[in-house]
Amino acid sequence: MVDLESEVPPLPPRYRFRDLLLGDQGWQNDDRVQVEFYMNENTFKERLKLFFIKNQRSSLRIRLFNFSLKLLSCLLYIIRFWFVFQIFWPSLRNLFVPVFLNCWLAKHALENMINDLHRAIQRTQSAMFNQVLILISTLLCLIFTCICGIQHLERIGKKLNLFDSLYFCIVTFSTVGFGDVTPETWSSKLFVVAMICVALVVLPIQFEQLAYLWMERQKSGGNYSRHRAQTEKHVVLCVSSLKIDLLMDFLNEFYAHPRLQDYYVVILCPTEMDVQVRRVLQIPMWSQRVIYLQGSALKDQDLLRAKMDDAEACFILSSRCEVDRTSSDHQTILRAWAVKDFAPNCPLYVQILKPENKFHIKFADHVVCEEEFKYAMLALNCICPATSTLITLLVHTSRGQEGQQSPEQWQKMYGRCSGNEVYHIVLEESTFFAEYEGKSFTYASFHAHKKFGVCLIGVRREDNKNILLNPGPRYIMNATDICFYINITKEENSAFKNQDQQKKSNVSRSFYHGPSRLPVHSIIASMGTVAIDLQDTSCRSTSGPTLSLPTEGSKEIRRPSIAPVLEVADTSSIQTCDLLSDQSEDETTPDEEISSNLEYAKGYPPYSPYIGSSPTFCHLLHEKVPFCCLRLDKSCQHNYYEDAKAYGFKNKLIIVAAETAGNGLYNFIVPLRAYYRPKKELNPIVLLLDNPPDMHFLDAICWFPMVYYMVGSIDNLDDLLRCGVTFAANMVVVDKESTMSAEEDYMADAKTIVNVQTLFRLFSSLSIITELTHPANMRFMQFRAKDCYSLALSKLEKKEREKGSNLAFMFRLPFAAGRVFSISMLDTLLYQSFVKDYMISITRLLLGLDTTPGSGFLCSMKITEDDLWIRTYARLYQKLCSSTGDVPIGIYRTESQKLTTSESQISISVEEWEDTKDSKEQSHHRSNHRNSTSSDQSDHPLLRRKSMQWARRLSRKGPKHSGKTAEKITQQRLNLYRRSERQELAELVKNRMKHLGLSTVGYDEMNDHQSTLSYILINPSPDTRLELNDVVYLIRPDPLAYLPNSEPSRKNSICNAMGQDSREETQL
Repeated sequence: MVDLESEVPPLPPRYRFRDLLLGDQGWQNDDRVQVEFYMNENTFKERLKLFFIKNQRSSLRIRLFNFSLKLLSCLLYIIRFWFVFQIFWPSLRNLFVPVFLNCWLAKHALENMINDLHRAIQRTQSAMFNQVLILISTLLCLIFTCICGIQHLERIGKKLNLFDSLYFCIVTFSTVGFGDVTPETWSSKLFVVAMICVALVVLPIQFEQLAYLWMERQKSGGNYSRHRAQTEKHVVLCVSSLKIDLLMDFLNEFYAHPRLQDYYVVILCPTEMDVQVRRVLQIPMWSQRVIYLQGSALKDQDLLRAKMDDAEACFILSSRCEVDRTSSDHQTILRAWAVKDFAPNCPLYVQILKPENKFHIKFADHVVCEEEFKYAMLALNCICPATSTLITLLVHTSRGQEGQQSPEQWQKMYGRCSGNEVYHIVLEESTFFAEYEGKSFTYASFHAHKKFGVCLIGVRREDNKNILLNPGPRYIMNATDICFYINITKEENSAFKNQDQQKKSNVSRSFYHGPSRLPVHSIIASMGTVAIDLQDTSCRSTSGPTLSLPTEGSKEIRRPSIAPVLEVADTSSIQTCDLLSDQSEDETTPDEEISSNLEYAKGYPPYSPYIGSSPTFCHLLHEKVPFCCLRLDKSCQHNYYEDAKAYGFKNKLIIVAAETAGNGLYNFIVPLRAYYRPKKELNPIVLLLDNPPDMHFLDAICWFPMVYYMVGSIDNLDDLLRCGVTFAANMVVVDKESTMSAEEDYMADAKTIVNVQTLFRLFSSLSIITELTHPANMRFMQFRAKDCYSLALSKLEKKEREKGSNLAFMFRLPFAAGRVFSISMLDTLLYQSFVKDYMISITRLLLGLDTTPGSGFLCSMKITEDDLWIRTYARLYQKLCSSTGDVPIGIYRTESQKLTTSESQISISVEEWEDTKDSKEQSHHRSNHRNSTSSDQSDHPLLRRKSMQWARRLSRKGPKHSGKTAEKITQQRLNLYRRSERQELAELVKNRMKHLGLSTVGYDEMNDHQSTLSYILINPSPDTRLELNDVVYLIRPDPLAYLPNSEPSRKNSICNAMGQDSREETQL
């Protein structure tokens, strides 16, 4: 160790300031060479340059002094201060010094000074400002030089003054040339020729550069000034590509709110503005409010142009029309990160496509994941019809004026109820709910609806961020609670008029005459006067789950009464539910109950396919199913089934046709397997996928009961038959990602529309729910070319669009019935959250994407003949609030379509047609003939034109044939009519089923729903009459909120009580 240390050379001495000046004497004998770098910077000139570069203010002062000196010299030349020196030196009188040429040096100094000024204040002006400054300075220098030169050279002539020289220059350069002032000397003429040549060369170059910069500025959009950002309010919209539909949806929804009228919208887009967008932004209504900037959100310079740090909010939207949606999400994530880094205090409203990318933007204030909402909404459409239409109408801003000029009554009701939206108000500040402080939630909801017509759906405590939808009768309203309600307009925009309620003493009594007419005392009950005797059990049927009706003609038997809604809930009357119990267990036999308990369990899914999914309590299997058993059409060692029919399902199927098994599809299964769904009502789910799913997705769905997948396509009839389409309750067709982008935008839905139309023709009784990319393509769903009723709806849609309606497509029958949905309609949810920050949370709770303890869920119930004694919506509201604590929010109604005839009703014979045509004796026969012929040509497109012409020719020649020949022709005509296109399609389906070895039993080829129309009434008026087969939307309280915490010994009795009244929760 000593030897090694002795061999190490000593360290050089530490350099001190003296060593740097004198040098190190100890290292002088070394062989090293000292190298000096940047020797050219040691000169005085380079040091001076470096000084001015580092000290912008000093450089600016020197240039300003130089510019002032040159400008002062030009000014002294004008006032002839130079001739002061000629007084003392007469010999200098003949000496001419062109001092006025210093203006060009002043121009050059001005340009340098502007550059130093920008560096000194650390701001960069636009190139347009610099070019305009150069043009103006060049023009002034040119005119000033011409004025001074002409004035000097004309001393030997007319001796023009400066004003005459200015006049001459302006007239000459403007090409007017009056000729009253002209140069006389040859030198002045030559000077004018030279100046004109210079002007013709210099000025066009300057104007060309200015025009080019102006065009580029128009493309990029310029800047949003700092002064406007500090004095005005604006929001920034960041998109990768701006389409006209996206722009109009945003502007119409954003400016639909009165308090946003003075806001400005700054659009930041990396692409150039297209022709349609440019044309729209030139409209005066939008040109004064919308500013388009071409730039990227990843550049701080562009964010500075948009004044992102002063913006009220930033909306970042994804491009859903790209084939690679994951790449689109990555771009959205980077934009969100860039905006958050540049402006940390700016609220972010982000739209994401894939749920697995949502956790990257958890810092955003509001996030809408497209696939989460889409699949959850499509799933609820299968159990609560038209949920997509219900949510779409709730998140759109409307005043309920659509369809009020229509002659159709259903369009007036549907349009008026579509104006209902969700609003909020503090309880103690509300006229609607202030009087219900200290009362139960259901009491406040019922009486507010009875008195004001508003529907209270949820509350939020002041010290809690979670919103509770229908927390139930145990929830007591506080003065500081925030109430969420559905109404046409918010309370602040409502006027209240006190009306004296007069009781009618003389009420005529009438008897019950079927479901359409009721005794008068039920009308009194609908106005809030209810019976006092509430414990009468004789009104309930001992054998059935519904409320019994009074016997016809019996005056002594009193009608069933509706219990009042209690101010404070009675714990003994609240129907409770156990965590592990089921609402339908009482209806099963002992063997079925044992088998179901062994098969299913309730709990949280053990595996989630992506990060950020909200845990939901679901029906699960005790053990996960092997992956081989999830394949529907392939047998394995565990089962030998190869088609859906062989499984023998008790309930009808729900089939989902998608391209790939994305993580968003997981949100389709969870709402259909939620714990509050009765076990006997669980529908088998079949995923019809174009591509095989990956192992991660199978690992997530293998814990759910009755979930299968099959590789196939809706283009193939054999795949549809194998997956059980003939006995399916619903068929959900998801828009394919590979077809979302097309050369023509609206052609992205072409393949989906044609495939659904094929399904509609082959399986007319199947309920098909379709997702489209563009809402405008809804008019092609279930398309019938010569349907007069569809043409009338098309005209109505055009009228509503001309009036400026945001929901012009709402009267299309497929949308009103909930059979078609476009995810772009949910873009307004993100826009509306700027004003209503609670809308995303409420929508997620309604769709089951989030589960908050104590918050209710969305479900539905159907009105049967035994329930029509309730008669009105107000009485139904009272019945539900008093019995189960449910809060109704709307009605899904189905009516017969009067103006058209469905294909299944084509049953007229040739003889009847001939008789109708030939008989003209009675007027009603003539009208029947006209209606039948017109309907044959327009309303029955499936009867082919050649067949009709042939039948007419045969009918004209009928009387000329003999009896046998006429009978033969008549038989041929009957066979011709029966051989319709519908029957050909039915035979095709049956032949394929026989070829595949499938049973044709249960295939109903003639039952369809084309003769009916369905629509939604959101929060209808209390006096709305209930009709048969109405589906009522309910927000049911959370069953887990009624669990007794301190009395576990009552578990069995609670389950028994729940078993006795379980059916009353789903039917009246």
